Amino acid sequence: MLASELIDPMIPALKPVDTVGQALDWMQEHRVGQLAVVDQGEYKGLVNEDMLMDVPDDERPLSEVMRMFEHIFVHDKQHLYELLTLILEHRMQVLAVVSEGHEFLGTVSTSELLKQFAQLLGVQEAGAILVLSINERDYSMAEISRLIESNNIRIIGSHFSGATYGTPDRSHLTLKLNRKDITAVVATLERFGYTVEAAFANTPIESIDQERLDLLLRYLDT
Repeated sequence: MLASELIDPMIPALKPVDTVGQALDWMQEHRVGQLAVVDQGEYKGLVNEDMLMDVPDDERPLSEVMRMFEHIFVHDKQHLYELLTLILEHRMQVLAVVSEGHEFLGTVSTSELLKQFAQLLGVQEAGAILVLSINERDYSMAEISRLIESNNIRIIGSHFSGATYGTPDRSHLTLKLNRKDITAVVATLERFGYTVEAAFANTPIESIDQERLDLLLRYLDT
């Protein structure tokens, strides 16, 4: 999903002639901490609520505090994952979307971004979540998918996280499946040498290696 598809038409843009007080009022009304400033269609930057609160005169136009603007934006063809990276890096609540010619196209809210990301991961779908601990050199999504699908179960979302400090050879693969009963899947993966670190479902899992897992298989009602 691209930035242009995530624009929220309900989030307004400010003009340089708007006052600090008006900007703060709009932020409160729309429950966001930043808003884009646009001059005749051209993106000028983002104003931040915390920054504006430090301006002593609410009647000052934004043009007089433009040196304090945050010049952060995304292009309309950037992918959702790239937007998430920027939001996490700069702790943004909104992102301005511009064209190649720097024309302002609209604003993306963090809440909408997270909603779309959750849908991509299949978070809202019914089904179990499986966490595998694997060596990066052994990672093969094609092989793991084949083993899971051999039990008539589909992967509807996945997330791979690389090895962390202290465990340089171990990575984690989180899978969202389309079924809640994943007993057969756990048994199949273990039989082929995969380590099931955790599983979340609302039906019991009777793994042949459940004692070895030492209660790491947990169940959540959905």
